[in-house]
Amino acid sequence: MTMSSTMKAVIVHGPMNYQLEEIAKPTAGPGQALIKVESVGICASDLKCYHGAAKFWGDANRPAWAETEVVPGHEFVGIVEEIDDEASKRWNVVVGDRVVAEQIVPCGECRYCKRGEYWMCAPHGMFGFKRATPGAMAEYMVFPKEARVHKVSKSIKPQHAAYAEPLSCALHAVERGNIKKTDCVVVAGCGPIGLGMVIGAAAKNPAHLIALDVDDRKLAIAKECGATLTINISKEDPIKIVREMTEGYGADVYLEGTGHPSAVPQGLNILRKLGTFVCYSVFKEDVTVDWSIISDDKELDVLGAHLGPHCWPPAIAMIESGKLPLDKICTHQFPLADFQKGLDMVSSGTESIKVSLLL
Repeated sequence: MTMSSTMKAVIVHGPMNYQLEEIAKPTAGPGQALIKVESVGICASDLKCYHGAAKFWGDANRPAWAETEVVPGHEFVGIVEEIDDEASKRWNVVVGDRVVAEQIVPCGECRYCKRGEYWMCAPHGMFGFKRATPGAMAEYMVFPKEARVHKVSKSIKPQHAAYAEPLSCALHAVERGNIKKTDCVVVAGCGPIGLGMVIGAAAKNPAHLIALDVDDRKLAIAKECGATLTINISKEDPIKIVREMTEGYGADVYLEGTGHPSAVPQGLNILRKLGTFVCYSVFKEDVTVDWSIISDDKELDVLGAHLGPHCWPPAIAMIESGKLPLDKICTHQFPLADFQKGLDMVSSGTESIKVSLLL
């Protein structure tokens, strides 16, 4: 049987200009693997890149990081179609295995990589944003030698397997929070990342785990993920409620997963003195806050979280356990040809939680 030398793929030509095109099918070189893509999730950062956020396309304060003529998509799962002995031994996978790869493609040579801090790699090659590392909104993709690859069970749905990427990111944010069993933990936002934060925080068994959102449907899912209390912030004052629960002190840990500027001052005000603020979100706009709350008022620990280092195996195990409400999290799936419908649905923010493309 003759194999096609071309494939369908989404191509980034710039903000608001993504096109489905027929391009050359990639080939795997020595030490690499050719992957038949099964599913790719549409991330909030994909949407911000699509809409032209300065984080990706630059502004007066930073150069552009994203590149044009790139296949997007960094949360994915696929089947190994071609692999040589070198790559098979390195990743412990063979033809026919279902695999995911971490979104970062670390160089292995910079200061961060040599220190084991690969997720902060200086060149920061990332699937779906750079020409050197095409993403998964295509029928096929190649895993380069530097990819960090994990096997996933074939018994779960492809869109659930692809959720390993946002879940690993959420688990890393939870680890940054250093949650204790006596803590009052607040998670802002019940989208794919926020629900993952609830899942991860629940595994730490804090005294209180409070989820915030404006969508009662998402808050109900947060309950299924382990939240002990949910608050619709469009109807109730979360700062007042949390202070009443904590003898007037406030929350110990606040995990920000909304990407909305208003969630930042909310977190600073909901925390107790010496509390911990963990920010995972990518913000489309600049965020302005009263920094004296962080310093003189409360002496807060404000921590960033980026990607999901060392959290992929536990994320995959959680997904494979069958205990997570993944059908309620992974709400919508579209064929690759309808990628624009997927982007628009994520942009609307009202119908979906996790939107994926199935190939």
